[in-house]
Amino acid sequence: MKKSLAIIPVALPVLALLITVSPLGRLLLSPLECQLKRWQLPVSIKTPKPEIPPLIATKKPPFPCCEGDTSCFDEQIWGESSQQADKKILINSIDNSLRYLQTNSAKKTYERYNKDKVPGISRERVIQSLQRFRQLLLSSKSAAELNQAVAEEFVFYQSVGNDQKGKVLFTAYFEPLYIASREQTAEYRYPIYAIPPDLKEWQRPHPTRLDLEGADGLQGGEGKLKGLELFWFKSRLEPYLMQIQGSAKLRLLDGTQTSVGFAGNVAHNYQSIGKALIDDGELPSSGVTMPTILEYFEKDPKKLDVYIPRDPSFVFFQENKGAPAQGSIQVGLSPERSIATDKSLMPPGALALIRGHFPFAADNGDLKHRTVSRYVLDQDAGGAIKTAGRVDYFLGTGKIAGDRAGVTVTNGQLYYLLLKDKSL
Repeated sequence: MKKSLAIIPVALPVLALLITVSPLGRLLLSPLECQLKRWQLPVSIKTPKPEIPPLIATKKPPFPCCEGDTSCFDEQIWGESSQQADKKILINSIDNSLRYLQTNSAKKTYERYNKDKVPGISRERVIQSLQRFRQLLLSSKSAAELNQAVAEEFVFYQSVGNDQKGKVLFTAYFEPLYIASREQTAEYRYPIYAIPPDLKEWQRPHPTRLDLEGADGLQGGEGKLKGLELFWFKSRLEPYLMQIQGSAKLRLLDGTQTSVGFAGNVAHNYQSIGKALIDDGELPSSGVTMPTILEYFEKDPKKLDVYIPRDPSFVFFQENKGAPAQGSIQVGLSPERSIATDKSLMPPGALALIRGHFPFAADNGDLKHRTVSRYVLDQDAGGAIKTAGRVDYFLGTGKIAGDRAGVTVTNGQLYYLLLKDKSL
């Protein structure tokens, strides 16, 4: 089967790449395994395309088609394939969403969502669904037992995806860990900036990245960004990657640690430097991943001053003093339990189930892909995570998470789980 070429235009919080994607339907699974294409929505949607809602309630849960396929179970809750059990992380992520759902912001958001997007998905129903799922999570002894209880008590609302059949493109993001200085030095020359106090008064169109920091990234102190420097870095690439990921952990020269997170941005859309490299013939038109982009700039660092300025977007930060990376609903993100979606279409803070072919680190450090299912919370957004067919999966902090995020691109499925009406 011919491979499909997908442009992954990812801004906050992940990187944009041009990658050759093999649809999950091509995966050669054993006879006992459930072919992922059986998780698709039926091709019987008769509504004109502009009126198709982003989520459609399925008549039956997808689990029955997975008989004999252990990848349909979220074994990670109890630990799988050398990974530690993360039930406590999942419970904490649920509690984060429940706190958000009590806010005035959540009340206003769901008043609009229930009216304009998917009737029946109300804030009260999302809260009760999370509370019940939390109870089932604590009482279940296995992934199979949890799936059975969920199938009995919950309705599955499937994203129509990018093809109206449920195909969703997954990428991933992470929180990098960098060495930084609070003061400018001969080595640490490249800064990140606090949000300008008068940003709301800036005339439109806003200055671009090139306008703000110059082609070499060293001119910010001569214009609107003067005095707003927060931290300084050795490599120009590090502040840029931080702007794309949206947060970072920092190890300072005095041995202390802190963290920074997204505080605001200029009104310019992100432009992929990976795509620019491909358009210029610097990289091949397929098979490009984050590691290949980083390798390109390691071999020719002067090209950073050519390609980074092509991205007009620019992000400002705030120091969070070690707090976890935050999502768009202002709660901490949980590794492998938080996702980012288009918040104009998807219910914020809600419980979801994702299924896809993701990379995992083996004991020898190699990355191996396998198909998994994961219960997650929708807690973030991204500048290029648009439409019902895009999801960004948060993989945690540090190098391994970054390695995994850099090669994550997979087609899969996204479901939101809501209690059946009779359970309300």
